[in-house]
Amino acid sequence: MLYLTRRENFNAAHKLYNPNWTPEQNDVVFGKCANLNWHGHNYYLYVTVKGTPDPSTGFIINVKELKDIILRTVIDKVDHRNLNLDVPFLQGMMPSTENFAKAIWEQLANEVRRPNCELHCIKLYETDSIYVEYYGE
Repeated sequence: MLYLTRRENFNAAHKLYNPNWTPEQNDVVFGKCANLNWHGHNYYLYVTVKGTPDPSTGFIINVKELKDIILRTVIDKVDHRNLNLDVPFLQGMMPSTENFAKAIWEQLANEVRRPNCELHCIKLYETDSIYVEYYGE
């Protein structure tokens, strides 16, 4: 089994805020992330696929095709957007890094599937020191 990873980056704003709580509760749990005026991140997304190379190309998946899939299904929908308001596949959920990574997986899993290739892992960096890995489990 071989693993191939593609990295993309994008910028997006969000707010972590539970409308069922008081502003004080939100402040205790989410701190600055509950800022009513939003806040932003420079995200790094690592998409790892796994599989066996096609004998005729030597590829698990053509990296240009993988890039196009990531751009079309994720980056074009989230880059320079407000995750709480502008992204249909995040509607109705708290846009934490954990939920965001899982939602990205759901956008990509069927798009990258090939006879010899499947999605292995999503790694989403929110900051240099915080990231989430998701394996579709």
